[in-house]
Amino acid sequence: MQMPEVRGRLTPGKLLSELTWLRVGGPADWLFQPADVKDLQAFLAGLDGSVPVFPMGVGSNLIVRDGGLRAVVIRLGRGFNGISIQGDRVTAGTAALDAHVARKAAEAGVDLTFLRTIPGSIGGAVRMNAGCYGSYVADVFVQARAVTRDGQIVTLTAEDLQFQYRQSNLPDGMVIFEATFEGPTGDPQELADRMQAQLQKRDETQPTKDRSAGSTFRNPAGFSSTGRADDVHDLKAWKVIDNAGMRGATRGGAQMSEKHSNFLINTGAATAADLEGLGEEVRKKVYDSQGITLEWEIMRVGEPAAD
Repeated sequence: MQMPEVRGRLTPGKLLSELTWLRVGGPADWLFQPADVKDLQAFLAGLDGSVPVFPMGVGSNLIVRDGGLRAVVIRLGRGFNGISIQGDRVTAGTAALDAHVARKAAEAGVDLTFLRTIPGSIGGAVRMNAGCYGSYVADVFVQARAVTRDGQIVTLTAEDLQFQYRQSNLPDGMVIFEATFEGPTGDPQELADRMQAQLQKRDETQPTKDRSAGSTFRNPAGFSSTGRADDVHDLKAWKVIDNAGMRGATRGGAQMSEKHSNFLINTGAATAADLEGLGEEVRKKVYDSQGITLEWEIMRVGEPAAD
């Protein structure tokens, strides 16, 4: 198929295992890394409308199946990671890392501290309505700018995205390139101290040294960790996984972490099939033992390997 001319980088057959945190996944038909917004617009406008497009961030919350992805994967890079702050409004390119945005905002006295421990980039955070410690992207979201599948620039409001627990309603093929947030104001030193405490707690309770993709399953019924001392854990994903006896469970090179049982890790040689298969085994055990259906938080895309 004839592909549009680009100023960025267009790579055929790119192995997505090189781009995901879990280090699994077969090839994409194409990987496009646009030079800037105009390059992205021209590419999408010129691309055959029947070709699927998959926007991908830093691959921190993603399993790409072993057979790869029959699509053009669009990955925004250096031209899309700027951060600017005016008053209590923070505008970030969607390739900017969540942690970097939280730090920059804190230096300017804007409280987006909940983003500090979330792995990934701002595009993924908006798409998944990322959150922790009782705060979510939806709480601070003002607007996002995106390029539609036919190359037009549009502005999206919270109403357009219809944020829900760990999800939003972003139309297929639309690529968000910038988002604006408005946070509460705070003392920069206090915000920095809070983020340091959050990082310390995360490192104590989560397998941050292992190859994982963050939380594997959503907390049942939307229960989310607030980090408060009076937090109850009756319906946390990790608790129901523990109750099902699946902490530390393995399949091939995949394991449910011993340190935090809602973290699925690649111990070294896992395939996507190992990881997804173990996740499905956990879901079945939790359902059989407690009647609770766990919903995946990690996005799974692509095709299984051919037999």
